[in-house]
Order: sequence, then C-alpha cells, then structure tokens
Amino acid sequence: MAIPLNSSENSGETVPKEIMRVLEKYHDVMPDSLPKSLPPRRMIDHEIELVPGAKPPAKNAYRMAPPELAELRKQLDELLNAEFIRPAKAPYGAPVLFQKKKDGSLRLCIDYRVLNKLTLDLRSGYYQVRIAKGDESKTTCVTRYGTFEFLVMAFGLTNAPATFCTLMNQVFHEYLDKFVVVYLDDIVVYSTTMEEHRDHLQKVFQKLKENQLYVKREKCSFAQERTNFLGHVIECGRIGMEEGKIVAIRDWAVPKSVSELHSFLGLAMPRRALSHSLQTKLFLCN
Repeated sequence: MAIPLNSSENSGETVPKEIMRVLEKYHDVMPDSLPKSLPPRRMIDHEIELVPGAKPPAKNAYRMAPPELAELRKQLDELLNAEFIRPAKAPYGAPVLFQKKKDGSLRLCIDYRVLNKLTLDLRSGYYQVRIAKGDESKTTCVTRYGTFEFLVMAFGLTNAPATFCTLMNQVFHEYLDKFVVVYLDDIVVYSTTMEEHRDHLQKVFQKLKENQLYVKREKCSFAQERTNFLGHVIECGRIGMEEGKIVAIRDWAVPKSVSELHSFLGLAMPRRALSHSLQTKLFLCN
C-alpha cells in the first residue's frame, strides 16, 4: 500500500518548477511499486491480542469464479515474491475475497470477522507495517491454492486503522497542525506561500524516506489552491461541503419516523457549521 499526500486525481495537473525539483529529489519515495522486501521493524508493529481462552478460529475457503481464481493466484504470487506472506501451518484460517476498487481492479481482502470478534479492540497503506513477532500465525488465510500467514498488516484486521494512525502520528509528530494534517493514509501539507510549500514538502518527503514509507504518485496532487479532504472542500482558507454531500442533504426525503429523522441528522449535523441555511433547517427540526 502507498501513502497519497492528497487522494485526488492529478490528471492535467501543472506543478511549479520548484515543486518539481523536490519531487525529482525524492523520486525514490514514489516508486512504481513497493520494494520487494519486508518493511523494517518499527516501534509500531501490529499486535493481535486475543480474548483469554479464545479458540483459534478456522473456516474453509470461499468458492470463486474462474476469473477471480486467476486473479487470486496472481496476487498470491506477488505477495510471496515480495515476502509479505509465507506458507503456513497454523490452527487459524480466514477465507479470502475480493473488493472492487474505483478503477475496476480487485483488492484482496481477508474475512477476519470471526478473528476480530475474539480480538481485544483497542480503539477502533497497510503492507508497510509489520505484524508483531509471534502474531503472524493469527493472520493465516485459507485459499484454493494453499494456506498463508501475513508478515505485514492485512486489510480487515480490527485494529489495523488504529495501528496505522498511531504510526503516522508518530512519524509526523513534530509537524502536525503546523503544516501537516494526517488521517490514516491521507496526508495534507498546507502552506501560505509556494516557497514555504516547497520547504514543507521537503520535510514531509524526508520523514517518509527516513521511515521507509512510500507514496503512490498517481494519487498525489501538489501545489493546489483547492482540495477535497474527508468530504470537505478546502480553498483559500475556507472550508465548504462537497457538492455530493449538499445534494444528498437537499434531496433527502422528508423523515416520517424518529429513526428516519436520526438518519438525516446523522448526515447533516456534522456539516451544520458550513451552511447557514442548513443551520436554520436543523433548528426547525430540533
């Protein structure tokens, strides 16, 4: 998995020369694919602490259509070659399935729902985080082509987002709320001038390089005056709502029950500060 500095499309993007020089200097932080080796051991590795006395969960592999089986074999070979997984003989076993991405490609997911029920939930770009030593067998997955355990954090583990968030906060601790905002694998770098932005980007890239974390270039945008982040539009020091969220609220059917009203308020209340007309409507609802 890679870390986008801003998860927006960058087609047709014009990048200033001073920013391009930074990108060229740190081109090794934006490889075409992750290095074919395990990430380093860090202070933050993903631990899987089970409920005391829990029996290791094991299920059979899910059935798949021929095209999915071909994709499964391909992705397993890639994970084996990168040493992210290894053959396993463990009492654990979670079936695998695919989730379609926005670009139509398939993401391999492990159905850890049974394991997650037995995992102590702490607080609830993953392949860049190691599984804590001794916990690898708990990640075992079963497929038509064999049984494997993960050496890196897999999608679907209950505390994986918390682990990744802790890692990112640790890496960028000295820059948080000064010129960096991080949410899971999204990093926003904000500045008041282009020169300042260049210096801020250099510091962020240097942190990524020092910690052997990598960026997916095609998911990055640089030197933007307007950006979308967590459902909001940020532009020239102002925060607004994404058009899709406005349409969803505007076109919401009139609630006919308390539960329907709660559903509407759940969508609208977090955004009430961004719209005076919405504040009025919510006041009338209350």
